[in-house]
Order: sequence, then C-alpha cells, then structure tokens
Amino acid sequence: MTTDFEFPAFVRDLPGIDLPVPGARGWTLQGPTQQAVFLEFEETVEIPDHSHGDQWELPLAGRVELRSEGSLRRCGPGEMFFIPAGQVHGATVSAGYKAVVFFDAPDRYPARG
Repeated sequence: MTTDFEFPAFVRDLPGIDLPVPGARGWTLQGPTQQAVFLEFEETVEIPDHSHGDQWELPLAGRVELRSEGSLRRCGPGEMFFIPAGQVHGATVSAGYKAVVFFDAPDRYPARG
C-alpha cells in the first residue's frame, strides 16, 4: 500500500469537518446512522483519552500509536483497528498520517457549512 498520496478531488470536495486538533483536517460522508471520515494530519499530535460509539479505522499513510486499556498498539498503512463503543482510548498521531474512519454515529464530527 502506498504511503505517499493525496485524497482525490472528489473526497476533498466532500463537506469538511470541524476537528478540535491543530494540524488536522478531514472530510465526511454522512448517513442517517453512521459517518465515514477521511482524515489527514500535517503535524504530530496527542489525542487525549476519550470515548464514543464504535470506531473502525483503516490507516492509509503514516503511523498512529493507540492507547487503550493499558496497552499501546502501533498501526501503519493497512493495519486496521476497531474500538468498541465506550472504550476509553487516546493516541499519538504522526505527521503525515492519513486514514479512513467509520463511526457508528451520524454526528461524531460536525460538518462545516
């Protein structure tokens, strides 16, 4: 799997999302009960511990260190992971990280105008 790519224009033309993380941007496909998000990070960032509904994530480029239930898991391109609803987790996301994320919630991240 390539690690040097840009999301295609039709993804970047999707509604942008409000991310509370500096150096990160994303776009969403919104359904009535779920949300798909395309994420990219320009800077390395720490995501504090939090929880929400089910999350399934497919890293496409870069690395993420996922902290959950006292363990650390490092994931790179193609190493998908699942976080069950309510599980407290946090992460260190590397600059250059790109992923497709599916949430079992329609409003995990609000779409911008």
